[in-house]
Amino acid sequence: MVKAAIFGASGYTGQELIRILSGHPEVKLVAVTSRRFAGQPVAEVFPALSGLTSLKYKNATPAEVSGICDIVFLAFPHGVSMNIAPEFISKGKKVIDLSADYRLRDLKTYEIWYGKHSSANLIKDAVYGIPELYRQKIKKTKFIANPGCYPTSIILGLAPVLKKKLLDVSTIIADSASGVSGAGREPLTGSLFCEVNGGFKAYKVGKHRHLPEIEQELNALAGKKFAISFTPHLLPVKRGILSTIYATLKKDITLLELHSLYSSFYAGEKFVRICPTGIYPNISSVCGSNYCDIGLAVDLRTKRVIIMAAIDNLIKGAAGQAVQNMNIICGFKEDTGLQAAPLYP
Repeated sequence: MVKAAIFGASGYTGQELIRILSGHPEVKLVAVTSRRFAGQPVAEVFPALSGLTSLKYKNATPAEVSGICDIVFLAFPHGVSMNIAPEFISKGKKVIDLSADYRLRDLKTYEIWYGKHSSANLIKDAVYGIPELYRQKIKKTKFIANPGCYPTSIILGLAPVLKKKLLDVSTIIADSASGVSGAGREPLTGSLFCEVNGGFKAYKVGKHRHLPEIEQELNALAGKKFAISFTPHLLPVKRGILSTIYATLKKDITLLELHSLYSSFYAGEKFVRICPTGIYPNISSVCGSNYCDIGLAVDLRTKRVIIMAAIDNLIKGAAGQAVQNMNIICGFKEDTGLQAAPLYP
């Protein structure tokens, strides 16, 4: 039985980690931390977890927690994990960081988008945690940089065609729409019910912090450096991401050929589902699950491919993918604790 702890467990991602790990047959959740809710039972802060855990939040230090756990999940805002991860790593603990602190391999790029890094020496040791692309590296590491939600949907959506070099990469456009939970649990004006209900808008156009992460991984897949256009949008729903990706094809390909390519590329992948031709993904079909649903279209008139990828931003885009990574590095069956079907309707 693996003993797990969650640092920064009072947000939506932390809550989902608690929910998933509380039902994981190979894990005992031994500690969850929060300065704000220290001393309070988890079930009081998140009534949905009543009866699932008797844990109380602690305002604990890494030294206090490292002595009782084998693996730690860091569910902090960006800029916090870099000060916490080194102590766990120095003690030989497995670490899965859900912030952006170790996702970007180039320090200069990180500091342009996020600011000064206090433990940059560890960046080279972190494995970017998309299992479908980096499984073998994940198996050999103790330190995972868990991907962002928008990047997960776009990278999985584009990986097969980039590896096959089918696209004019200078034409790639990704439009992504996310539920409000992606903004976190802090009370912000832009996340209030009256601000989002009935609305649909773009935000952080051309300057979202996930952009360098997306380009880093797409560049690696294509084997060349290029930029994309990425526009995030806010949906008036609680959770889910739908990314619609457009690009010009370098050569003619039929929809059946494209579908065959994706089916072959993701053959055997438990959590990537390729929609039948003519069927397109819907966030309502993945919510509450670790699935990524991918739909495909070929526009013969414009010689463009249209790729659609749907995930739950809190699960495959965060907590679920983190547990999937944990399963790999701990030697468990990859879908352990993640077999739940999507919540529909």
